Amino acid sequence: MRRFVVWGDNALARRLVGELINSYGAQVTVVVPSLTQNLAPEITELCAPDPWSMVVEERRLTAATFLRAELAEAEAIAFVDADDVANVDAALIARETLPDVRVVLRMFNTVLGEGVASRLRNCAVLSASEIAAPAFVAAALGDNTPTSIQLSDGQRLMAVDRDAANPTDVRCGLAVTGPADADPVSLPALDDDADFVLVSTYGRPEPAPRRVGRHPLRTTRLVLKGGLRRVLVGVAALIAAGTVVVASVKDLSPWRALYVTVLTTLGGANADLDAGRVSQAVDLALVIAGVAVIPAVTAAVVNTLVKARLKIAAGGLAVPVGNHVIVIGLGNVGARVVQGLHDQGIDVVAVDRAPTARGVAVARGLGIPVILGDARDPETLQAASVTTARCLVMVTTDDVTNLEAALLARSLRADLRVVLRLFEEDFARRVKVAFGINHSRSVSYLAAPAFAASMVGSEVIDTIPVGRRVLLVAEVHVGARSRLEGRPFHEVNVAGEIRLVAVQTGRPGLGQGVQTFWWPERNRGRTLDRAHTMVVVATRAGLVALLARAAAP
Repeated sequence: MRRFVVWGDNALARRLVGELINSYGAQVTVVVPSLTQNLAPEITELCAPDPWSMVVEERRLTAATFLRAELAEAEAIAFVDADDVANVDAALIARETLPDVRVVLRMFNTVLGEGVASRLRNCAVLSASEIAAPAFVAAALGDNTPTSIQLSDGQRLMAVDRDAANPTDVRCGLAVTGPADADPVSLPALDDDADFVLVSTYGRPEPAPRRVGRHPLRTTRLVLKGGLRRVLVGVAALIAAGTVVVASVKDLSPWRALYVTVLTTLGGANADLDAGRVSQAVDLALVIAGVAVIPAVTAAVVNTLVKARLKIAAGGLAVPVGNHVIVIGLGNVGARVVQGLHDQGIDVVAVDRAPTARGVAVARGLGIPVILGDARDPETLQAASVTTARCLVMVTTDDVTNLEAALLARSLRADLRVVLRLFEEDFARRVKVAFGINHSRSVSYLAAPAFAASMVGSEVIDTIPVGRRVLLVAEVHVGARSRLEGRPFHEVNVAGEIRLVAVQTGRPGLGQGVQTFWWPERNRGRTLDRAHTMVVVATRAGLVALLARAAAP
């Protein structure tokens, strides 16, 4: 029985443990800081039915931790804490103690991850947020959003809607999506049935990104709004009325009447004892009004200028926008979603309560407006122009907050498209039935299959979101004397589970030339051998079965 170790007590750890036990039939040892905190109790309950799996409490990882019998014999160790530095530190300790064990790291910082992977032998670095973000982007746009896939030999594929594909570039059918409220059918037996397909992208230009434009009079609009605008309108009305009265009482021309009125209202007046009582009464009224108006104008100007300066610095909206996507929650996943939407050329408005959230800096760097506020406050949603938005994407780490803000947004606009980040599958189903919110995604559910496949040694290149689930794009080597060696290409395919996209000869990592055979069904005369690498699109169960068939005895 294969043995694996998972370090972490979060949602991804829980999903990963379940994936390894249920899909791969593996023995899993889970290391947690405390048996009673976070999701450790649920992980313990998950491991309980399996006599070979266990949960170990270690408040601090040391070399002695990995010398325990249940860890020392592990085939691979996954470090899936939310802290990049903690994961790297733990991986270094594991490598010093167990030099041959495979290490799988969860990291958000891709630059740091590439550096770690290049220096730690037999190490894979994955980002849960990077894996999950395309699914949120696709759900937000309401269609099958193009997903770019880079193969190890440098060639590129893209998952797109069939209507946007050149028929000669189609490599395989990915899914029959059907109605919005129905679950997609993945990897149909006939490619022609699929409306979501995989194509080659030779010479395809990337969509030019755009952003919410800044109005040329942005600062002026921010200053001349709200209370200051009302005060200025009131002062103008007072001066206009005063001008009419002065012109009538003192028998002055319009210009001289305006001059006297403004001078008296804003600068005081000299007493004129020879004037009539009516004239003197007008002068008194204007002086009293001026005394009251000047402080009000000053306070309004100062207050508005300060607010405008803060809003400009924060990067908020100067004017309402439309047909944009609002992303609320700028953590790891929110940052990736904002980046993905921007790369697709979609206008985005980002919202978060914390100015130090990771995605705040990402959004501002892209020129995307950022609104700092609580999404459960109607004023925050209105500031993000929720009534004219294309979609609202809620990706905070709290399911209740996501649902509460989504329902508030729906109360402001009943037909608003909403995408929720929800962890529990059953909760997502109940939300769909009770509130009619059909689009929900779970980061851990989307990412766990890729982490599990990496632990067992499969090279998962990318994932393709299809509804609430993902398809795995993987490169699988044909093992010597495996059940697949000598078998025809087309025997790899299993409807609904596995689709062979291409077969590569040679090993690019070993300096060998690589030849790629596309559309293997056109090469029915060819058979697989130990020099081949299969490029496949598979479900989780399909990839598990394929790895077993391709493994050397």
